[in-house]
Amino acid sequence: MAAMAIGQLARAGNVNIDTVRYYERKNLLLPDARTQSGYRQYSGDSVRRLRFIRKAQGLGFSLKEIGKMLDISTNTDAECGNIKQYAEKKITDIQARISDLEKICGGLKQIAKACPGGDSPLENCTILEHFYKNEASQ
Repeated sequence: MAAMAIGQLARAGNVNIDTVRYYERKNLLLPDARTQSGYRQYSGDSVRRLRFIRKAQGLGFSLKEIGKMLDISTNTDAECGNIKQYAEKKITDIQARISDLEKICGGLKQIAKACPGGDSPLENCTILEHFYKNEASQ
């Protein structure tokens, strides 16, 4: 594949140019070369790397985690298990967040159920009462 400019890379990765520049600042994506006038040039491998970053972000990986996985992916001594560890840790993290969100949802359901709603005046709103309540007096 011929060298491409930053705009072409951005279109190929379905992102905007600022996103490509941001990934460069984070050292996740670097131009393969620069023209004499200083324009960035990228290869097909850059498109592949950009797509990797976007897909990993879509699955909840942080840019720091993505950087580590990219490093592993270019290490000829690395093994599949090295990447799998990241996926398994992410699964554990997500399950913990889901558990926390379920607890939050349960608490919110309780205070919403207790609220009279409708045309009832605000002074009867148990949701507001809950939020304004002094935690020390509980």
